This record gives sequence, C-alpha cells and structure tokens, in this order.
Amino acid sequence: MAVIAMIPVMIPMLGEEEAQAAADAVRSGWVAQGPRVKRFEQDFASTVGAAHGVATSSCTTALHLALVLLDIEPGDEVIVPSLSFIATANAVRYVGATPVFADVELATGNVTVETLDSVRTPRTRAVIAVHQGGVPFDTAALRKAADGWGVHLVEDAACAAGSMAYGQPVGAGATVAAWSFHPRKLLTTGEGGMVTVDDAAHATRLRRLREHGMNVSAADRHASSQPVLEAYLETAYNYRMTDIQAAIGLVQLGRLAGLVAQRRSLAARYHELLSGIDGLEPVRDPAYGRTNYQSFWVLVGDQYKSSRDEVLAELAARGVSARRGIMAAHLEPAYADVTPAPLPATERLTRNSLILPLHHALTADNQEHIVSVLRELSR
Repeated sequence: MAVIAMIPVMIPMLGEEEAQAAADAVRSGWVAQGPRVKRFEQDFASTVGAAHGVATSSCTTALHLALVLLDIEPGDEVIVPSLSFIATANAVRYVGATPVFADVELATGNVTVETLDSVRTPRTRAVIAVHQGGVPFDTAALRKAADGWGVHLVEDAACAAGSMAYGQPVGAGATVAAWSFHPRKLLTTGEGGMVTVDDAAHATRLRRLREHGMNVSAADRHASSQPVLEAYLETAYNYRMTDIQAAIGLVQLGRLAGLVAQRRSLAARYHELLSGIDGLEPVRDPAYGRTNYQSFWVLVGDQYKSSRDEVLAELAARGVSARRGIMAAHLEPAYADVTPAPLPATERLTRNSLILPLHHALTADNQEHIVSVLRELSR
C-alpha cells in the first residue's frame, strides 16, 4: 500500500534566521534569562499595545502569575470558559480558587457578558476570558462589564498575537493578558509565554514572581561591578524564559504581520471554497474585530450528511491531518467533580467542530483537495 503524504494541520514557520539567532545566543555565553529576553519583552509589548511585557516559561505559567498578581486565593471563584485548552481552568486551581464554567457563543467560541453574568456569584473575584483560536472576544463589552461587577478580567490571549478588536491589537488596554509561544501558535519560541500589563508596579511584581521572589534579577546581579546581596521578598516560582528562546522570538516577531496576512488570505480562500456546501459553518471575523486565524475551525451542522468524526476519519484516509474542535474542560476526567450550569453551545462546538489545516506551507491545491473531500461527504 502506498504511503499517503499527509497535509499537516499546522507547521511552525521556522527558518535559517531563527537557527542563526539561537546559535548567536549560544555563542554569546549568555543563555539564561538576559538581554535578549528584555528586548523581546519590550518589542512584544509594543506590538500588542501594552506598556510592559514579562516573559515566562509558558502561557500556563503566565496565567498562574496573573492570578497570583491579582491575589486570587482559596474561597474565590474565577469564571472561565469550559471551551478552552485545559490550562485555562487549571491555572485557577493552582491558586486554590474554584473554576466556574461559563458557556460561549457559537459564532466566535467566546464568552459574552450574558454567559458570564449567568454564572456570576458574590464569590466571583475574577474572569478569565479567552480570545479563542485567535478570534477576539468583545473587549469593550467584557472590560466594561467586569469593571461594573468589580471583578478582575484576565485576558487569555494564548492564540491571539496579531488579532485585532475595535481597531487595536487585542492586548491594548488589557489590565493583564497572557500569551503563548507554543509551536501551534503563529509566533513560537518552542515553548514560552508572556504576561503583558500597563501598570509598572504590576510588571515589577510579575518579574519578581517569575524569578523566585528575588528583589534583583539574576541578569542585573551579574551585570553589577559590585557584589549584590539579593533578598527573597515572597514565596515565588521559577518561570523564566531563556535568551535562546527570546532570540528565536525576536525573529518570529518580525514575521508576525506577514504570517497574519498570509493566514487571512488562506482563510478567505477556504470561505470561498466552502461557500456552496450546506451544513458547514466556518469561523469568521466578528463584527468588532479581526482574527489572526490561528485555527480555522468548521462547525458541522445537523443537515450535513456525515458526522464530525466520520469527516475526520475520511480526511485522514485521504491524506489530510485535521483535528477535533476545541476541547471542553468540564467533560474531562480532571473536572469530573465539577457540576456546571448547562453549556449547550460549548458542548455543540466541542462535539461537532473540526480544525482544518492552515499554515504558511498550505497550497491552493491542498485547500482544493481538502474541500473536495468535504464536498463529497456532504452529498
């Protein structure tokens, strides 16, 4: 039997420039958190419209630090979408608080003021809202609502580098936002994350929290010509990023605008090709914003002739590596002890959606082949 060359669902855009940047960092002799991390923090924050960036080892650790920064603790409730990678809910448990699952809207996969308000209680101290798959949530509406409720809004922007809301990058105006540089994201450092804030005092504490609670960074200590006796001001963590990762990130950051433009062009082509197929509803820009199309998902409707799982199986048999839609944390064994309010949109999206290949190496022929399979299965 001939081996089918699979069309991958995602390929990170990594080239010789990234390899050279990483090699230069290694040759410099400074590979731990240092000058390249500092520059990456500054450049990334500027790109997303924030005053300060604090690099971390992952977006999960970024979310954890955001909740520690806001003094979320046992007894507090934090509303999160179940429709998200499980790290969103896990971060709440890391600080001993209780995650409360909210439903999302079908069109964007994002929480809304209404879905959040329906599960809000007097114990609600914070909300983690996700820009799901790069689709921006309604930043204006959620920020206004959170302010009115007197709760903190943490923006999980793991997938959203390069997305826009109300004409601005999704990070602009956020009290605190967490970002991911995992290889599935447009901008990758292999692993890694970032917290962005506008408040200088918040940035100072976040830098301390990610480096064992030290009052002076290791980089500043080593740069000093005099002995520095550091102090450890609070119990904290080792959530640092390396200069090797940051070197790659700086190259990636220069590619971001071009990658977003290319993905939006590919998404437009998908929309064109899928337009005549009944029963498939692809993700689109919301009225108030623009997605980076980190993921291109399609909702399989009841009128479509095949089930989501049958579609995934046939695509795989025809050389297409697609994926199930975004997971629902409340359906996972780790959260079997949680009984949420009804989450009909969440369960429909996780049960009936799939993610199609979308990356810089995807060709027009690839897209036509993928959609031809979907068209056949619709008859």
